[in-house]
Amino acid sequence: MSLIIGSRAPAFSLPATDGRQISLESLKGRKVVLYFYPKDDTSGCTLEAQAFQALKADFAATDTEIVGVSPDSLKSHDRFRAKYGLAFPLASDEAKTMLEAYGVWVEKCMYGRRYMGVERTTVLIDRAGNVAQVWNKVKVTGHAQEVLAEAKALR
Repeated sequence: MSLIIGSRAPAFSLPATDGRQISLESLKGRKVVLYFYPKDDTSGCTLEAQAFQALKADFAATDTEIVGVSPDSLKSHDRFRAKYGLAFPLASDEAKTMLEAYGVWVEKCMYGRRYMGVERTTVLIDRAGNVAQVWNKVKVTGHAQEVLAEAKALR
């Protein structure tokens, strides 16, 4: 499934770090950056998390919440957050329901081996809960700054 800009973002409710339950409904009224990543504590995912963390205050100034989402467990997320000092929530979708709804749980191929995994994707959601922007097959370098620029431009 491909998300359409301007359409309603798929509803979700997931357990997140700090004992939180994060849902689209609970975030309504704020802008939201949902960044989907494959695995805690891997090189690309760590760089991406650190880039969003470095700009957290800038995102907060635009009333934008950052939420990382992966199929890793909450225990894994807690270790990852503690190790890198991440101050935004990480949601766990072990059942892959949200990942499928957002179209990021896809077949991948590495060294001729096919497997299912998360395609690194970021979705910017507006205050009304609609998809404002989608970045597919994200390249980490400079990405968080690009998302911030879009969040600033979004009213």
